[in-house]
Amino acid sequence: MSNNEKQPLVQVKDVCKYFHVGKNADLKAVDHVSFEIYKGETVGLVGESGCGKSTMGRCMIRLYDPTSGEVIYDGKNITKLTAAEKREFCQKVQMIFQNPYASLNSRMTVKEIVGEGLREHGMSGKDADVKVQELLEIVGLNKDHMSRFPHEFSGGQRQRIGIARALALKPKFVVCDEAVSALDVSIQSQIVNLLKDLGEKENLAYLFISHGLSVVKYISDRIGVMYLGNIVELASSQNMFDHPMHPYTEALLSAIPTTDPDAKKEIVPLEGDIPSPVHPPKGCKFHTRCKYCQEICKHVTPELRELEPEHYVACHFAEKLG
Repeated sequence: MSNNEKQPLVQVKDVCKYFHVGKNADLKAVDHVSFEIYKGETVGLVGESGCGKSTMGRCMIRLYDPTSGEVIYDGKNITKLTAAEKREFCQKVQMIFQNPYASLNSRMTVKEIVGEGLREHGMSGKDADVKVQELLEIVGLNKDHMSRFPHEFSGGQRQRIGIARALALKPKFVVCDEAVSALDVSIQSQIVNLLKDLGEKENLAYLFISHGLSVVKYISDRIGVMYLGNIVELASSQNMFDHPMHPYTEALLSAIPTTDPDAKKEIVPLEGDIPSPVHPPKGCKFHTRCKYCQEICKHVTPELRELEPEHYVACHFAEKLG
């Protein structure tokens, strides 16, 4: 069954998130973004630092309220939920935060950290302790870790605790915000494989935010590329890597290092810095760094168009580049 025939679990509809940073000035962190995530699907979100990936993830679980637009979870607008619906929403949607050193309360034991949500939603203390032990075993820890504090663990172990906490209430949708970026490469692979296995077993939907394109390709079904608050390309993981159609995606993929000494790979350099999100360029926001820039790019904002089945691109000349 194609995505068009299924009901999306999460729908992002023309979402904007602006932060007021001064007199008559707004930082446009997320600027008219739309996409969908289906049950059991992992969508990767990539782009340079400051492009709005984390802000988008936080809007999707209502850590931030969108300035405009809608986020629909399971058919309901998350900004218009009743008190009972909000409580249910908090059970079904969770987040794994980027920094495993800052996201865990240093004054709470692992048992308290992982079991807090369980107790908040009505589980008795004894049952919660049993459930915490089960969750720790799922993520590769054991019951001896329950009485310890976060400072007694390595970065990889802390992230496993964060994953156990996120999975405690059996969510249907999890936002992974740079969940492996602070970890060693060997630990990254363990965590990514753990997330992938849990996703397949529990039919979880993920938004996987990362700088690591190779990691995103491995875990994601589809990939969205963000630049200055906009999605500039959205396609299946394999299609994105085999056939990029936006100049920015082309540059990102060319920068992935390879271990093959015989690989003949052309590096596509990105010249200049990212423009200010407070005062972004007119027209295509990428035109100041794009080697294919034409006059129309400086004045007309390209729409995100479906140029191939399930392959969306925001570029005036994507057909020629592709």
